[in-house]
Amino acid sequence: MMNLRKATSRSALALLTVAVMSTATLAADLSRYRNFELGADLATIAKQTDTNVAQAKVIHSRPALIQELQWSPQPLGLSSMSEAAKAVVFSFYNGKLFRVTVDYDRYKTEGLTTDDFAEAISAVYGVATKPAVSSTATPGTYGERQDVVAQWQDSQYRFDLIRSSYGPTFQLVGTMKSLETSATAATAEAKRLDDQEAPQREAARLAGEELAAKTKLEEARLVNKPKFRP
Repeated sequence: MMNLRKATSRSALALLTVAVMSTATLAADLSRYRNFELGADLATIAKQTDTNVAQAKVIHSRPALIQELQWSPQPLGLSSMSEAAKAVVFSFYNGKLFRVTVDYDRYKTEGLTTDDFAEAISAVYGVATKPAVSSTATPGTYGERQDVVAQWQDSQYRFDLIRSSYGPTFQLVGTMKSLETSATAATAEAKRLDDQEAPQREAARLAGEELAAKTKLEEARLVNKPKFRP
């Protein structure tokens, strides 16, 4: 049983290594994830993923355009090896790719430790560094704790390996620092504007619902009044 578990872990590690690497990716080149280049425009990424620009979801439209495009990778060519990456989200700031978020399939990477992930990713991006102190990423969708457990970075780019307390599961997040700074500021300003305008939007929504209800009653009155007999 122990030998079977070890074999399964080795297989998962090989799967992860192949999933991260590609022929277009050079060792220690932090400007790319696989063959996707940080800073590329939305049209280029859509073409590479065989998706459509129209599929990009608008997260914020002001003060800058923030969009996300989701992609589910498939095994390369005729390879029988399954794909470790479950989903990849490309985030764009004014049409430029500033962040790549890779969610790994918990079942296809089952048994892998943090060191296993770091080893496989280091084969692509060089030696990993660990945060001097515990670094917590943004809380997950369900409020679970997310910790940055390894990093690869230079002056322009950064990749974070993030471990979630749920599962546990892992993410690899690559960012272009200059665009990330602008996107973070734009997102904060968008939230401020949304919060500021929330009362007006709520009032407009209630007024619209009230008008719709009145219109519906009037239409029903016009239909029912001629037919009414006391």
